[in-house]
Amino acid sequence: MTATRLVLKQPSVLPGFGLTLGFTLSYLGIIVFLPLAALGLKAASLGWAEIWRIATDERTVAAVKLSFGTSLAAATINAFFGLIVAWVLVRYRFAGRRLLDAAVDLPFALPTAVAGIALTALYAPNGWLGQYLAPLGLKVAYTPVGIVVALVFVGLPFVVRTLQPVLEEIDAELEEASATLGASRLQTLWKVVLPTVVPALLTGFALALARAVGEYGSVIFIAGNIPYVSEIAPLLVVIRLEEFDYAGATAVGAVMLVISFCLLLAINLIQAWSRKRLGHV
Repeated sequence: MTATRLVLKQPSVLPGFGLTLGFTLSYLGIIVFLPLAALGLKAASLGWAEIWRIATDERTVAAVKLSFGTSLAAATINAFFGLIVAWVLVRYRFAGRRLLDAAVDLPFALPTAVAGIALTALYAPNGWLGQYLAPLGLKVAYTPVGIVVALVFVGLPFVVRTLQPVLEEIDAELEEASATLGASRLQTLWKVVLPTVVPALLTGFALALARAVGEYGSVIFIAGNIPYVSEIAPLLVVIRLEEFDYAGATAVGAVMLVISFCLLLAINLIQAWSRKRLGHV
C-alpha cells in the first residue's frame, strides 16, 4: 500500500516559500486580521442579547438596508457601464482616448468629501443639474438616488481597471472564427467575449461593492442624512461614537462586517465556479 501524505504547497522552482508565507501571514495578521478580531471581541463582550437588540433596532435596520441596497445597485450599474467603458478604451482608437482613460482614475485621486460637495452642487434642487430635474419631479440630492449616484462615481474605476487587462488579452482570432462560422456580432459578444470576461467582471463588481459599502465622505453631503430615509450605516456608526455609545457603534460595525463577508464570499464562490466552468485555473 502506498503511503499518502498531505501536500501543503505545489512544487516550485522559486525559493523562499517559508519566508514569504511567514511575512504574508504576519502582515495580514497585523493589518487586517487583528483589527477585525478586535471588533469581533468588542462586539462579543456585549453579549448576544445586546447585539441582537442593537442590530434589530428600527433605525439600525433602515441604515443597513439602505447602505447595502444602494451599494448593490451602484455596483450593478458600474458592472454594466464599466464593461462598456473598458470595451471602448481597449477596442477603439480615437482622439482623446488617453485623456479619457486617465479620467477614469480621477475618483481614486479626488478626496471623497470633495466629490460629495461637487455632486451636491450638481444635483441639489438649486444645483446646476438639479434645477432642471426638480420641475420634472426628479429629486436626486438628499434621497437614496443621490447615494447611488455618489457610489457609482467612486466605484467605476474598480470595474474598468479590472476588465481592461482581460479585454486586452482576448485573442481577436476567436471573434474572427466566430464570425467565420456565421455568428452575428451580438452572438459573438454574448457567447465568445462575455463568458471570457465574467470572472473579471465579478471581481470588479465585488471591488466596487466593497468600496461602496464602506463609503462615507462622498455620501454624507448628497444623502441629506435623514434617519429612516437617507442615513447610511457608516454615518450611524459615527453618530453612535459622537454620542459615546461605543457599544452601539461596535454592534453596527459587526453587523456590517458579517453581511459584507457573506456577500463577498458568495461573489468569490460564484467567481470560482465561473472560472472552473470556463476551464481556468
